[in-house]
Amino acid sequence: MAITKKKLVLIGNGMAGVRAIEHLLKLSPGSYDITIFGAEPHPNYNRIMLSSVLAGGADMQEIVINDWDWYKENNITLHTGHRVTKINTERKKVTSHLGIEAAYDAIIIATGSNPFMLPLPGADKEGVIAFRDIHDCEVMIDASKKYKKAVVIGGGLLGLEAARGLLHLGMEVTVVHINRYLMERQLDEAASRMLQRELELQGMKFLLQKSTTSIKGKRRATGLAFTDGTEVDGDLVVMAVGIRPNVELARGAGIDVNRGIVVDDFMQTSVSGIYAVGECAEHRGIGYGLVAPLYEQGAVLAKHLAGVETAGYTGSVTSTKLKVSGVDVFSAGRFEESPGTRALKIQDELAGTYKKIVIQDGKLIGAVLFGDTSDGAELFASIKKGESVAGREKEILLGISSDLLGQSSGGNRLEAMGEDEIICGCNGVSKGTIAEAIMTKGCNTAQAIKSCTKASASCGGCKPLVEGLLTLYAGDSLGEQVKEGICGCTSHSRDEIVDGITKMRLMSTKEVMNVLGWRNPEGCTKCRPALNYYLGMLYPEEYVDEKESRITNERYHANIQKDGTYSVVPRIYGGVTSPADLKKIAEVAEKFEVPMVKFTGGQRIDLLGVKKENLPKIWAELDMPSGHAYGKTLRTVKTCVGNTFCRFGTQDSIGMGIRMEKAFERLNTPAKVKLAVSGCPRNCAESTIKDLGVIAIDGGWELHVGGNGGIKVKATELLTIVKTEDEVMEWSSAYLQLYREHAQWNERTAQWIERVGLDYVKKALEKREDRLALMARIEKTLSLTTDPWKQIVETAELRKNFEHLTGEQSMQI
Repeated sequence: MAITKKKLVLIGNGMAGVRAIEHLLKLSPGSYDITIFGAEPHPNYNRIMLSSVLAGGADMQEIVINDWDWYKENNITLHTGHRVTKINTERKKVTSHLGIEAAYDAIIIATGSNPFMLPLPGADKEGVIAFRDIHDCEVMIDASKKYKKAVVIGGGLLGLEAARGLLHLGMEVTVVHINRYLMERQLDEAASRMLQRELELQGMKFLLQKSTTSIKGKRRATGLAFTDGTEVDGDLVVMAVGIRPNVELARGAGIDVNRGIVVDDFMQTSVSGIYAVGECAEHRGIGYGLVAPLYEQGAVLAKHLAGVETAGYTGSVTSTKLKVSGVDVFSAGRFEESPGTRALKIQDELAGTYKKIVIQDGKLIGAVLFGDTSDGAELFASIKKGESVAGREKEILLGISSDLLGQSSGGNRLEAMGEDEIICGCNGVSKGTIAEAIMTKGCNTAQAIKSCTKASASCGGCKPLVEGLLTLYAGDSLGEQVKEGICGCTSHSRDEIVDGITKMRLMSTKEVMNVLGWRNPEGCTKCRPALNYYLGMLYPEEYVDEKESRITNERYHANIQKDGTYSVVPRIYGGVTSPADLKKIAEVAEKFEVPMVKFTGGQRIDLLGVKKENLPKIWAELDMPSGHAYGKTLRTVKTCVGNTFCRFGTQDSIGMGIRMEKAFERLNTPAKVKLAVSGCPRNCAESTIKDLGVIAIDGGWELHVGGNGGIKVKATELLTIVKTEDEVMEWSSAYLQLYREHAQWNERTAQWIERVGLDYVKKALEKREDRLALMARIEKTLSLTTDPWKQIVETAELRKNFEHLTGEQSMQI
């Protein structure tokens, strides 16, 4: 007799809730039918790494914790872009704002928190935002392209990270803080002043002890006004002044709420069968915002739901170890001096380090570290244990060596740490989890630990501790340090992989991973698309493209938006269209009630807000090639009017641009590629910040390469000067194929040329026979491609016919 599974609904697709699900799947696989609702259109990602996204150090794929495939592999029904608006406790159902319903036997509420927006006059103006999610990052990146000055309200961790990202984007940044020094919750004044000096050297400006009265400007913010009568200018205002638990859903369901959702030691709310974890929960009057306590809550809840005997959650002693704009800081416990305490400090201005420990009744109760945080875990363990440090104060202040990993007269501190001590705060990995991986799973290198536990997979700050645990537990089986490969699944570099594929004629991603010894036999979201590209580039005639190895946008041939709808961009060659095509686009937009029709920066028309189920119908009725606004392909060829109309034009830039776009459309490349053709040196098409830019001059054309107009703006370098349009095509084809064959996956041309050097490119293309050989290979590849919009339309037609014949409903595309 089949066992009926219980229905579990997780409301919130963030770090705390999904971590609880991960534990539950390990403890009791198959015991629940799991449905997850997430308000954002993304899989579970590491919110701690948003500052890296803003600063350009990581992209969305790199901060994903569990990719789309993880949900499928664990039979989890996922609704992204769905905000749950109602919990019906009588019918035991939840409903999203888009009308999706799900029945439940148990609910985990993990709705997190909302950024606190100061109720200032002008707070509703354009250009005033918080810094909380991917969308906020996108708004800031977009603003940095149009405006120069930013003001961040809040000198805490989040505010400083936002400021550093904006500074990296090229904006002038001023941080406004109401207190007399920065990060007062995590640092004492001495460490804070050292941090401020470091950040000022990076280019940040600070206005301390300032209280804002209003946000200036009419429609858009132009700055702030303060209570002391002074002002500061800013075209973008970022509020980073705190968070509030997101409790409205729980309150509407009749669940007890104080500041957060009230829970007991097993994370049970006042309503039977409904639990809460994370920033939205309040346990024994305390709400936690750091990731380690939230993971501890999730572990207790998972055991409870799995029926595993466990002690309840009793609260957490918190510590903060983080990197603020490239500077390491750590704090734990009660680090401020008070009557009855004794503080010992050591400060090295030359080395930029500071250490303070606070002792009461012979016990270590608090610590602050700046610049060198290697002692943090050992100090935190001592604080939590409440052990006596009498007689060892000087040794603790001066003698805890990161080389010895905390060995002292008290023995090896890593060995003395409790099994539940968190080693990796970013991913909530405990000492016990790492020890188990080393001793029972054969994970005997830092890379193996990262792969199987995720410890050190984010900021990397815990890597010395991971290596210390390896030394402690692996013994003679300690493996040699393995060099990093294209991802954590392999130690092989791009060149080694391509060489292996070529020499052994490997013809599928599975074959590559098997033969080349992938640590993860299924690969990941980083390596699968890369292998798919390399195989297609090497064997354009024989290799069959693996759709499942492409990202979501490429599979649907449209860009997913923050609300879960899609953006459809048809190809408009060189930015030149016709009345007939304009009419067709308008009719489609009206028929499918497209919420927004926008002209893009690449001289195209974007249909925004398209529902997924309408994508095949829209492409069929448009009957136009895809503009590939979603893929690692040629995106656009921007043109000016050239000598067709402009009195300054020296060549036919429109004709040249259309010729290039028609030649290279559908070309798969390691990263997105943008081209431009300007009809004279006035450069109206912005050719000098494109991957390949062509500029007309008297009697010829200049070819510029390696530009980038994105987060890291980079001007092009002159590749060559030619006389004819045919020569433009010859050099452009050869250059693009050279890039295709030698760049790493996801490496833009600007990064590629910076890595290999322009001289390498010039030398590779200087002989005409070499250029013609490259040109022949790119033309062969292009001759084998078809526009993917036709495939999605044809697939939809086949399924429609099948449903008509059988009366069955097939899955969505």
